[in-house]
Amino acid sequence: MQKRKKPNLTIDVKRTPEPIVLPASQSSDESKSSEDGLSRLELNGFDQADFHLLKTKIDTELREEDVEKIVELGHGNGGVVDKVRHIPTGVVMARKLIHLEVKPAVRNQIMRELKVLHDCNSPYIVGFFGAYYLDREISICMEYMDGGSLDLVLRRCGRIPERMIAKITLHVLSGLRYLREQLQIMHRDVKPSNVLVNSKGEIKLCDFGVSGQLIDSMVDSFVGTRSYMSPERLQGARYSVQSDIWSMGLALIEMAIGLYPIPPPSPEKLDEAMSRPPAGKGTVKVDEEIIHGAETTAQEGPAVKNMAIFELLQYIVDEPPPSLPDKYDFSHDFIDFVDKCLAKNPKERPSLAGLLTHPFVKTIGVSDEECAEWVKRTIPGDHQPAMDAASSQYFNNTPDDNLLPTFTGPGSTAV
Repeated sequence: MQKRKKPNLTIDVKRTPEPIVLPASQSSDESKSSEDGLSRLELNGFDQADFHLLKTKIDTELREEDVEKIVELGHGNGGVVDKVRHIPTGVVMARKLIHLEVKPAVRNQIMRELKVLHDCNSPYIVGFFGAYYLDREISICMEYMDGGSLDLVLRRCGRIPERMIAKITLHVLSGLRYLREQLQIMHRDVKPSNVLVNSKGEIKLCDFGVSGQLIDSMVDSFVGTRSYMSPERLQGARYSVQSDIWSMGLALIEMAIGLYPIPPPSPEKLDEAMSRPPAGKGTVKVDEEIIHGAETTAQEGPAVKNMAIFELLQYIVDEPPPSLPDKYDFSHDFIDFVDKCLAKNPKERPSLAGLLTHPFVKTIGVSDEECAEWVKRTIPGDHQPAMDAASSQYFNNTPDDNLLPTFTGPGSTAV
């Protein structure tokens, strides 16, 4: 039998050595709020007020004794994510625990680098409450998003309507532009599981890196989401924010058809996927297998499961890029937008600014209120906090990069 030759691919998980310099802190006027306003807050994690208003309630350093676990949301090699409550204030957060065996000097540098996230102020980026260290574990406390990730929406409901995808795309582009222009970094891991939604209609990016020391400390356990990486990145070439645009293009097709698009699914599999109504249209029937931790995910077709990872990566590098199938009712603007994102040559992909002027995102007409109603209809049950009891079984069976809202994934200075 002829021995299979491995493709010549290089997966880059190294960081840029210099720390990221962030912009000045938001003004005190932006962060202040009246006591009357604070007293009216709903702190159950589903009807939370504006993140920055909640953050003003936590006016001291976070400590382990002030945080109580509500339920585990996910776990894996990268750490464990819990839904927690800040006992003194009642504020609900998502906390990621990362076990680290590092020297005190490295630990202190990590904590200093994470603190600059207090200055990250964008409605398109998951908020940061703070971080603390105890017993060789770093706890990173973030804004809790009750709708979960788009990956989870796909698993529950199959696929997402085009109008809502346009709204999501606008927010993802805006988040990427904020990272590029204000923080001078690129995301490097754009995919459905790193886009979170909540029942207020907010759509936010998570899982980007600002702590170089933490990335270095976790490099042995970190495995990048290679199936979303751009061809130039897989080949070890120099890459830029255009690599994030490629990843977004793949994610858009996946949201539209409910299947990872490489290699292209068979016509029979595609027809089966497209026969399901998009998430949030009509009555949402949540698949009990998905809620209770079935191994097959909404976006993994048989072709992906039967293809070795190096075969998949070689396919991305060598074969034509995927596109939206034209036999269905996708708009011309949507098809054109995706095709531009998935140009094999990164120089042919538009800039973030150029994509933000594309008709697909300029003419969406989806209000925040409509988006909020859509998210509520994708949450199992009657949109209530008791969701945790059922969905925690599902979360516990997902890979660690499927719902981990953390800022400690790979980051890089944009070029």
